[in-house]
Amino acid sequence: MTDTTSFNQPLGGNEMPRFGGLASMMRLPVASSAAGLNAGFIGVPLDIGTSHRPGARFGPRQIRAESCLIRPYNMATGAAPFDALQVADLGDVPINTYNLLKSVDIIEQHYKPVIEAGCIPLTLGGDHTIALPILRAMKAQHGPVALIHVDAHADVNPDMFGERIAHGTPFRRAVEEGLLIGDKVWQIGLRGSGYSAEDFDWPRQQGFTIVPAHEIWWQSLAPLMADIRAKIGPDTPTYLSFDIDGIDPAYAGGTGTPEIGGLNVPQALEIVRGCRGLNLVGCDLVEVSPAYDTSGNTALLGANLLFEMLCVLPGVAYR
Repeated sequence: MTDTTSFNQPLGGNEMPRFGGLASMMRLPVASSAAGLNAGFIGVPLDIGTSHRPGARFGPRQIRAESCLIRPYNMATGAAPFDALQVADLGDVPINTYNLLKSVDIIEQHYKPVIEAGCIPLTLGGDHTIALPILRAMKAQHGPVALIHVDAHADVNPDMFGERIAHGTPFRRAVEEGLLIGDKVWQIGLRGSGYSAEDFDWPRQQGFTIVPAHEIWWQSLAPLMADIRAKIGPDTPTYLSFDIDGIDPAYAGGTGTPEIGGLNVPQALEIVRGCRGLNLVGCDLVEVSPAYDTSGNTALLGANLLFEMLCVLPGVAYR
């Protein structure tokens, strides 16, 4: 049996009341520095890039609260991340609530030392604007990255209301800034109405592979993920960006821009679990807006997907 005494362990429900104490992610220790960590959960409570329903700034808090139910061992996959990785909750980025552009810079500068320390960030959003500064920080360490992007929307608008940076533009800016490897980008779950065919045609022109939701209804996504792993390869730095609105609002209604006809929860799990074997250098789970789902189920799903992301990081132990 693996000796786990040197690794942080989520405090169990028998040792601490589930709703007692500090509401950290999975009841992990809270760290002020990424030094010595293999992975860290980071909250980015920002929603001033949102175009429709606000509230994603409260996503990190609610995701952490719902994570109290999650235990440290993945029964389905055998992953025991806390046997081999040093993990902690790194708290929230101190964004500027009144200035989106300043916040984008704050996020980038916050992530750079985390990544330089060799800590893989697992981000609790926040709206999808935050992907741009994180990818900028990723490039400084890893160069351009492959991307697996789960979303109802391509987020490649040239601008929104005349603004070049918002939650619908991060991947257009990422292409322009050379942050992505164009032929190693997959966008999964796209759907809904749009303004023109360019909404989905532009990313195809950049080399992206588009997987619309209606093409994968009722299908297992394990074959898709096997194909993605083969095409990305085991060494390419890869980023996973998961917008909760990629999931159908029947399962995840607590989000700002819901679209019907989306992925179901087992498909979401297949996507994340299908990333095992990739060189994941970072992941995010964005656009949880708790006020629109008073049951807490959307945040609960978000918390579990973040745990699943942790379970497929390089170096995770399996038993």
